[in-house]
Amino acid sequence: MTFYDDGIALDAVLERAGEEKGPLMIVLHGFTSSKDKPHTLLACEAMREAGFSTLRVDLYGHGRSGGEFRKHTLYKWISNVMTVIREVRKFDFVTEIWLSGHSQGGLVAALVAAMEPEYVKGLVLRAPAFMIPRCAREGNMLGVRFDRVPDESEIFKGLTLDGEYIRVARTIHPEEAVDGFAGPVLILHGDQDDVVPLADSKAAAERYRRGELMVLQGESHHFDHCQAEMLRVIRDWLQRPEIRA
Repeated sequence: MTFYDDGIALDAVLERAGEEKGPLMIVLHGFTSSKDKPHTLLACEAMREAGFSTLRVDLYGHGRSGGEFRKHTLYKWISNVMTVIREVRKFDFVTEIWLSGHSQGGLVAALVAAMEPEYVKGLVLRAPAFMIPRCAREGNMLGVRFDRVPDESEIFKGLTLDGEYIRVARTIHPEEAVDGFAGPVLILHGDQDDVVPLADSKAAAERYRRGELMVLQGESHHFDHCQAEMLRVIRDWLQRPEIRA
């Protein structure tokens, strides 16, 4: 499928959980990633086993979607997701909409859920990068330290980011989004994650009104060690009657 946000094509894959009407999970990837990473595919499998259709989306500047990586910002990703929500609300087989995201996609899912709580019923966040805005304000992004925002920064893997990414990130306060969402929230985080602090997920889970944290022992940021456990946790949590109520 293709969605269009302000003329930018967003590539997506829809996979139905069955022929009947039911919930839809919109699934977001992380920074420098795409919708087709193995850990994202496995998370989607767990969601479909729980009865959720899944819609994996490549966001601005990533995967097979339009836009330049160096020009992507959290604002653009937020706009992308809000556009997708608006379109899937027209799908006649969708009874409710949930959001899921990994890392930066987890942060964006949390932000959008608070912006559109009337449309988003719940969240499944995997190692959500709540620290991005804080790091931008502190002048330390992905190991690049700065006193003033650079016009552009070379980051890992030889990729370059415009300064607008940092300027935008500085304006965002994830704690306000956490306070603004009342639906059920599952946060998964590996105790061996060396990219996103586990402490941020612990704080968010405690702050959410219906938040739960599952720490996977021995798991990394990219969920490539305990995949069977990740699948089981997501599937079983989504099937709990009190979560679906």
